[in-house]
Amino acid sequence: MSRPVTVGVDGSEGSAAAVAWAADEAALRGDGLRLVYATRWAPHQVAAMKVSHEDRAGAAEGVLAATEQRVRARRPDVVMTAEESEDAPVNVLLAAASEAELLVVGSHGLGSVRGFMVGSVGQEVVAEAKNPVVLVRPGYGADDTVAAGGSGPRKVVLGLDVSDVKEELLEFAFDFAGRHGVPLQIVHTWHHSFLPHHAAADDAETASALSEAVAPFRDRFPTVEVDEVAAPGRPAEHLVEAASDARLVVVGRRRAAKGSHVGSVTHAVIHHADCPVAVVPHT
Repeated sequence: MSRPVTVGVDGSEGSAAAVAWAADEAALRGDGLRLVYATRWAPHQVAAMKVSHEDRAGAAEGVLAATEQRVRARRPDVVMTAEESEDAPVNVLLAAASEAELLVVGSHGLGSVRGFMVGSVGQEVVAEAKNPVVLVRPGYGADDTVAAGGSGPRKVVLGLDVSDVKEELLEFAFDFAGRHGVPLQIVHTWHHSFLPHHAAADDAETASALSEAVAPFRDRFPTVEVDEVAAPGRPAEHLVEAASDARLVVVGRRRAAKGSHVGSVTHAVIHHADCPVAVVPHT
């Protein structure tokens, strides 16, 4: 039995965008959609101000009911479940992520430079989740035609380091592009040698390494149109620029034996990309 596409619900604008994206993806994959609402658990609240579980559960029920109604209007054929858990949002989302094909969460608030800022819950979930997490900025789904993929952005972008190729990233990106029937652009960047006469050799060597890394996945996903981009520069800048006309940007996050680490490139992309961002954990 396939695992569901799971989405965090809290009634915010970012949550509404995440639900729309998750519903579209569940419909495309033929998977179920699981809505999870985390009742914020605060054991040390002042007694006079403490909100009862019944009140919190009642509020959650209202938000979930409204969300289910929107999903049915958007994707009536998607099989859906909804649940409320009395725990901190990070704990609820991480538990849900462990049982999900994808976990989808919304971002909160517009960024000051470009793209969006990711709230503390989203950052913690990205840093700890064992399965892919997709971050969706507010506004997705406002235009149903574009949101459903009819005339919207047409490519998936993958950031890849050819010096440390992670098959999990290639697998996710090729599979997503194939499911959506869109091209895949794979971006690798590097810093040029300080010696000008070495630059051409560096370019050729890097392009060859990129093609070698991608070749097995071209064979496995022959219908996916692939554009390999090897260029000097800062990877985050290239990926954020590519996101301006992308359906999804795919970046990685290393799993660690003790704790987790979100690298500087992934951190920059999830804060500043204009489109949804998939963070794929890898070894």
